[in-house]
Amino acid sequence: MPVLFWTDALIFLLLALTIAFVFYARRYEHLRAPWRQVGRSGVAMGSMVVLGFFLSVTILDSLHFRPPLQSAGLDQTGRYSTEILSVFDWVVTPIRERDEKSYSAPFAAYLYAKETVELPNGRKDRRYPRLKYGAAHLADPERERSADIISTGVWGLLKGMVLCLAVYALIVFTVARRTRASVTVTFGRINTGDTVLRWRPMLLTLGVLVLLTTTAAELAVKYHILGTDKVGEDVFYQTLKSIRTGLMIGTLTTLVMLPLAIVLGIMAGYFRGWVDDVIQYLYTTLNSIPSVLLIAAAVLILQVYLDNHADEFSSVAERADLRLLFLCLILGLTSWTGLCRYLRGESLKLREIDFIQAANALGVRHLTIITRHILPNVLHIVLITVVLDFSGLVLAEAVLSYVQIGVDPTMNSWGNMINSARLEMAREPIVWWSLLAAFVLMFTLVLAANLFADAVRDAFDPRLRQQ
Repeated sequence: MPVLFWTDALIFLLLALTIAFVFYARRYEHLRAPWRQVGRSGVAMGSMVVLGFFLSVTILDSLHFRPPLQSAGLDQTGRYSTEILSVFDWVVTPIRERDEKSYSAPFAAYLYAKETVELPNGRKDRRYPRLKYGAAHLADPERERSADIISTGVWGLLKGMVLCLAVYALIVFTVARRTRASVTVTFGRINTGDTVLRWRPMLLTLGVLVLLTTTAAELAVKYHILGTDKVGEDVFYQTLKSIRTGLMIGTLTTLVMLPLAIVLGIMAGYFRGWVDDVIQYLYTTLNSIPSVLLIAAAVLILQVYLDNHADEFSSVAERADLRLLFLCLILGLTSWTGLCRYLRGESLKLREIDFIQAANALGVRHLTIITRHILPNVLHIVLITVVLDFSGLVLAEAVLSYVQIGVDPTMNSWGNMINSARLEMAREPIVWWSLLAAFVLMFTLVLAANLFADAVRDAFDPRLRQQ
């Protein structure tokens, strides 16, 4: 039975708006030209593939449903479980359902700490117990594990290579058909980079991602490739599951912040006078309130409401989703002031330029001047600020979770992983893999977003285009 959360609806709405903008931009040359310039950047195309991977995981993890009940000997037709899963959970079921007793290191066959084990002769000894699932197929892990990891990894790489060749061939045939060139000529152009769209860096990045995915998929079935946490849950599953939370924090918060910043910033700079005074007073007052205290107060108010109305929620996932949505709203309402100030200053400068003064003298409506002259000339500021804010919001989620005002503790997120890892780092021996896994995925997402935003900024900046 399908289940639709508020955040699911908003992310699909944002995806629909993006697709609509793509079709709209294809109709106008002044919108197509900057994106063609982005397509000529190899760094931007490689970063776009990485962002597409994160987005794909987010979409799969946003398709929620209740699985049907299965009970032997009973007719359970029309009855569904109270547990809410996603398509991503269903795809990675072999990893999701393999919980150990406690900590285990990456690719380990034993628990990370010794326990008292009773021997067959009745004596007790302190040993590292075998894992229930990790390397359970090996009779002698000490001798067989290294060879098994290598052979399984090589098999995963071979599968990835076959898939890469299939994707490469499909793209070559598609490009050859669109350009009406032979397959051989198209193959040579793609390899030499002699194409309008930089296919070579895209294919190289995609190939690396495919090889890593197939190899990790093969190894994750037999081992905990990133170890397990305190309650024995697979850290690799937690890390992938946290991708949705990170993207939700960045995208939905931006969706809330962007209209306020653009409308109020341009209005303040263009109209000046009392409009400028009111908007300045508004964001100055909001900036005078410490954002952490404002977020903490709002989250605590929501938590009191959730505790007093627990019967209104049929599952823990619905409570966690509402808290995530509320956190995105409050972050958006507290983070629009910086972009608003930038746009106000740029609009003050642009309104004095000759062509805008001429438009005013000819009686052109203010809305037309704003949409056709001012907004396109500040779009590069909007784009680069939005992506930088996106990166900051992804990192801010970790800080908010550290002070217990972030997402719900039951929700998988990089912030919650880092928050729990601070206690694990004080153990002896140290438990390092949870922190490292969250750091690597967060770093990859933020780096790809910044590199892509840099290319988009260069393409949309009118002054850089003229140069």
